[in-house]
Amino acid sequence: MEKNINGLESVLDNGASVFYVDHHRAGDIPQHHNLQAHIDLDANICTALIVDKQLNGQFHDWAITAAYGDNLIAKAGQLAKQAGYSAEQAEQLKELGTLINYNGYGANVNDLHFSPAELFKALLKYSSPFEVFADKTSPFYTLQLVYQSDMDNALAAAAKHQSEKLSVFELPNEAWSRRISGVYGNLLANQYPNSAHVVLTKNRDGSYLVSLRAPLNNKQSADDICSQFATGGGRAAAAGINQLPNEELANLISVIEETY
Repeated sequence: MEKNINGLESVLDNGASVFYVDHHRAGDIPQHHNLQAHIDLDANICTALIVDKQLNGQFHDWAITAAYGDNLIAKAGQLAKQAGYSAEQAEQLKELGTLINYNGYGANVNDLHFSPAELFKALLKYSSPFEVFADKTSPFYTLQLVYQSDMDNALAAAAKHQSEKLSVFELPNEAWSRRISGVYGNLLANQYPNSAHVVLTKNRDGSYLVSLRAPLNNKQSADDICSQFATGGGRAAAAGINQLPNEELANLISVIEETY
């Protein structure tokens, strides 16, 4: 909301009713009779879990899938166990959530394997994620193949900066880099939970697209760090900067090291 406040105020001024759900930095929430704001900034919540409450758990397995995709692994695992799913079923939900999240990263839609709107429509026909797995023609199986290829490329990258508190990896100006940056950051965060992680992807103008993950065991301040830079924002556990000039990289690393 903080980043989209001008657009929000514009549609409210034009008479629209807005149902706004989010777990990112909200800033000052407008007091308006046409605005229903459901904002929860807890580091262990995501938008899908907020919506799940509004729907009284009507599509709870989809909410668990989304929580996995947003790297709330422990929270999603707890919810899956409470829902009575086996370890194998929980792992399926985790993979699907990860793949849907993976398909949301790119400089533009052309970087993606599916337009998010098209993927939404394709998945809408499945009342449960388990129907997606049962359909061998579903987008799940397409994404599964391309995801592994992109991740293999990322795993081959050497660290640009590494300390006890922070690891920084740089990926080239390629479509696969932009696709994998977010989920690669999540993977690193889970492998090394006491460290912060930054994935840098070169933009076409030479600047960096920054994906920051707070230490998994200290999920705070990522949004505060990134918001110090002109095109930054996010939430406590994970945040980013759309265009970081090269000359500001050292400052970003210094701020992250000092914070954690």
